[in-house]
Amino acid sequence: MRKNRMISFVLVLVMCMCMTTQVEASKISDAKEKAKRLENEKKEAEAEKASLAKELNNILADVEEMEEKINKKEEEITLKEEELINVKIDENNQYEDMKKRIKYMYENGNAQFIEILLESKTLSDFLNNAEYISTISEYDRDMLVKFQNVVKTVEEQEKVLQAEYKEMEQMQDELIAKQESVKQMIASKNAEISDLKAEIGDNAKKLAALEKAAAEAARKKAEAAAAAAAASSGNSGAGAAVVSGNGTFTHPCPGLTRISSTFGWRAQPLPGASTNHKGMDMAAPTGTPIYAAASGTVVSAGYSGNAGNMLVINHGGGLQTIYMHCHKLYVSAGQKVSKGQNVGAVGTTGNSTGPHLHFQVMSNGTPVNPQNYL
Repeated sequence: MRKNRMISFVLVLVMCMCMTTQVEASKISDAKEKAKRLENEKKEAEAEKASLAKELNNILADVEEMEEKINKKEEEITLKEEELINVKIDENNQYEDMKKRIKYMYENGNAQFIEILLESKTLSDFLNNAEYISTISEYDRDMLVKFQNVVKTVEEQEKVLQAEYKEMEQMQDELIAKQESVKQMIASKNAEISDLKAEIGDNAKKLAALEKAAAEAARKKAEAAAAAAAASSGNSGAGAAVVSGNGTFTHPCPGLTRISSTFGWRAQPLPGASTNHKGMDMAAPTGTPIYAAASGTVVSAGYSGNAGNMLVINHGGGLQTIYMHCHKLYVSAGQKVSKGQNVGAVGTTGNSTGPHLHFQVMSNGTPVNPQNYL
């Protein structure tokens, strides 16, 4: 009756642990999905930032180019202003000279004109002198018109230059405004990336904690399941000796279901696990008996980190066998064991992917393929 109660209690405990494990697995899945989503968002934000930075560089180049054009246009306007001033001076000088000549000719012109005509000895002289006076007046008028036209042309040219200069300044202002806008967007994107990195870090810590808790829950679940199996089968202690096979060693776990990992190179099954597998993994239900491969002395028996519950037997002649991840150990250090003696039970203690026996053979301190001895 008491045994049945114990079995019931252990089974209930296993069921509760299964429910807890499912909840933890759901949380881990959510955390991984969140991590993936955050990483994608960070990559998108970084790509947008890179695009903005490229745009900003182009704008800076445009601003620099526009500044050079504006400086050149300022020089052109300055030269045109100087040219306009000089033309206006020439125009004014011509105008003043013409006024003097006109004033002289028309204020004193009658007598002077008559004298010029009387001094003419011939009709030809008279005509030449009269033409001279007419030519002076015509020259003054032509020069004045010419200077006025030049002034008008230069003024129009300056007006065009001023309009181009104003347009360039407006374009420069727009570029500077755009530059500031892009800078603000980059600053905003930097802040977004920083927030995403912080959130990714927090989520990574949460995920690590969840995975650690899940691993611990899985370990406890396996131990509880092993306890249930042991309570159900009555296999709470060592069983009878079993010798099987025709090799140097008897098979240490004839109750195995399959070889889950052979000796030598393998893909890493768990973080921290070696890819150079020094033994043979025999998958079997928790509680399956483990037998001494040969007679010898127990060198070590106890918990040993990644190996979990581990047993080491020295058989003499440079040969030792190692049994890892045991659920139970039925012998202790210093104890003599016989070939085929039940020395432990299969488990999943330490760094393990599931219930199995890691069986390892050492020859003069070097791991060798256990299959050669079975």
